[in-house]
Amino acid sequence: MNIRRIWLDRDLAAKQQWSDFLINADLIPDDQLDYTIGLYDQEKLIGTGSIFRNILKCIAIDPSYQNENLLSQIVQSLRERLQEIGYQHYFLYTKPKTSQLFHSLGFTEIVATTELVFMEQGIPDFKDYLVELKKYRRETKQNAAIVMNANPFTNGHLYLVTEAAKRSETVYLFVLSEERSLFDAKTRFELVREGVRHLANVVVLPTREYMVSSATFPSYFLKDQAKASIAQVQAVLDATLFKEKIASVLSISTRFVGEEPFSAVTEIYNQAMKKTFDSELKLVILPRKKVGKEAISATKVRALMEHKNYAAIKPLVPPKTFEEIIKQKIM
Repeated sequence: MNIRRIWLDRDLAAKQQWSDFLINADLIPDDQLDYTIGLYDQEKLIGTGSIFRNILKCIAIDPSYQNENLLSQIVQSLRERLQEIGYQHYFLYTKPKTSQLFHSLGFTEIVATTELVFMEQGIPDFKDYLVELKKYRRETKQNAAIVMNANPFTNGHLYLVTEAAKRSETVYLFVLSEERSLFDAKTRFELVREGVRHLANVVVLPTREYMVSSATFPSYFLKDQAKASIAQVQAVLDATLFKEKIASVLSISTRFVGEEPFSAVTEIYNQAMKKTFDSELKLVILPRKKVGKEAISATKVRALMEHKNYAAIKPLVPPKTFEEIIKQKIM
């Protein structure tokens, strides 16, 4: 038996063999992968595992070989690869029926749904993130949350936060930490913090890797290219993690979102939250703020940036965001 890399983008026959193998294992072949290995008995594929960023995915073993400790070989090989490229903390998706196997390999469960178990290994971990959040907890009861990418922070975002702040004692405003946007995480965080500085009951926090991230909800970043069925499963996982593990730490009873006329994936997410939160958390969907007849969106701002139409951008964003956009133009 030997382990070797499968070049999914170069070797169509190997990709087909891999895809068939996963389907037989009741797994969906995932397009979002950086690195894939196969475990072979001569030329027969008997196990596989993949990595996307710091996430272990698409791990399967041929049932007739499952007593030969092959899972640990695949996981160890993927761990070594992650450590080579500098990761000390990684995540894993698995099905509920196989989660115990990964427990025995040192993974800790973060959250589970009927379809997925989300696990991690390494530091800093989810417990560390909860400790970080507790430092910013206010002793209020009618608390709300907003989660936004703010790529960039617009007057539409500001309207959403302002409305939530009017209706809540404290608003915990989470800004995505994921580096998959035109504006980097540090810049987005600072623009949001500056934009809501006048709202005394708003606390701005990072999401780290536990809300709308490559780990919890990778389809979010694919937008129109995302498969609806996969996005749905991931959206439920992300919503469950928020409801069961994060909301309680900050006594959050309401989550505010803007209505979503533009992105099918974000609309899937809104609907998944509505269903998952049920009666335990209230989801408030607010109409988007408009300039003239058109709803404000970060997508629109980025499109205007591409066309260097700064005059059209100015009424759509707060002053600090506009300054940053002009600065980017100069750079």
